[in-house]
Amino acid sequence: MKALFLLLVSGLKWGKLATSGGSMLLSLVVYATIWGWRYAAGFIALLFAHEMGHYVAARQRGLDVGAPAFIPFVGAWIALKDQPVDVETEAYVAIAGPVVGTAAALAVYLWARSEDSGLLLAIAYSGLFLNLFNLLPISPLDGGRVTAALSPRIWFLGVPVLLALVLYRPSPMLVIVAILAAPQLMKAWRYDPKAPENVAYYGVPLQTKLEYGAAYLALAALLAVMTYDVHEMLSRFARPVQRMPQKLRARCRRADRCIRMSAVT
Repeated sequence: MKALFLLLVSGLKWGKLATSGGSMLLSLVVYATIWGWRYAAGFIALLFAHEMGHYVAARQRGLDVGAPAFIPFVGAWIALKDQPVDVETEAYVAIAGPVVGTAAALAVYLWARSEDSGLLLAIAYSGLFLNLFNLLPISPLDGGRVTAALSPRIWFLGVPVLLALVLYRPSPMLVIVAILAAPQLMKAWRYDPKAPENVAYYGVPLQTKLEYGAAYLALAALLAVMTYDVHEMLSRFARPVQRMPQKLRARCRRADRCIRMSAVT
């Protein structure tokens, strides 16, 4: 582990690609110690696909952007060195991540169905859930940046959902999102659509608003349905584990091993 941290620090000298690779390797090792390396590799690959969607979209719009960086249990991101000139550019870069990430997760889902693999199905579920969560309509998540094309005040619709998640499944990641969202909500509260600076940034044609609104709803609906269905499919692999003797269940500590053992029991 110490060697990996040294590799990550050294990567700062080698450039952004080495830093991205080092942070990815560090996340792989950390996740592998908990869930096994095969699940960890699949999960990180889906994270990478999501971030590369943002990266390619940003480059298409002429923005200077850094390579993806990873932090275990926080996720991954790309750093925009140039800020979008208007809300349409921001929405375009934001929605590209969930679109590419969803396509990658669906590809893994089809692979899982063809192989009847519980491990691949679990990886596909993690990718689908990740992209669905990112579509919460609250800034700085992708959903908040996409729905800003309609109005920043839509971010208030994401507040009860985020609070429900924090209460239902408390986690440091959700708390971080809530802290980052607080100043954005204050900005939305003070939002004046007639202010010159807001007209310049948020003033997009009605057709553009409708296009991004329809794309957002369609993608969110697809992810919600697929996430629920894949979760139900995973129960077919989980039930045999519950019926295992206690000593055998105690040996089943890693996600891939649990799935593999349940599939053959």
